[in-house]
Amino acid sequence: MKRWLAMLLLLPGVAAAGTLQPLRAADVPALLAPPAQGERLIALWALDCAYCEPNLQALARLQRAHPRTVELVTVATDDIGQRDAIERRLQAAGVSGWPARAYADAMPERLNYLLDPDWGGETPRVLVIHADGRRQGFSGELTAKQLEALVP
Repeated sequence: MKRWLAMLLLLPGVAAAGTLQPLRAADVPALLAPPAQGERLIALWALDCAYCEPNLQALARLQRAHPRTVELVTVATDDIGQRDAIERRLQAAGVSGWPARAYADAMPERLNYLLDPDWGGETPRVLVIHADGRRQGFSGELTAKQLEALVP
């Protein structure tokens, strides 16, 4: 009986992993907090970005190859009101199982700045948050050499 109860309590967390959630200014500090180990890769992308889907696919392959040290979170810079289109694109890219966020703030430029003050809003953009607190940002589609360098 206790096992069933424990499984039921875990289900909401499991279901949320692949469910698109809104990203507001108040959520950014938790997203940027250093992970307990390894790296958190925050993949910023947009519906109108031609290079974003292959970039998401490459990041997903990297995360699957290093599941204990790489945490992947996707963030659509499009408004959460475009939920259906965002979810279809995540599904098409094969990354619908990872935590996903979409902008839900009246001022998207503010979210851009809070996520990375050095970012001009171009996509794709990958923020790397290291366990020791260091941060790196990469704009454009990542090369194989850049992907390799992301993993310690």
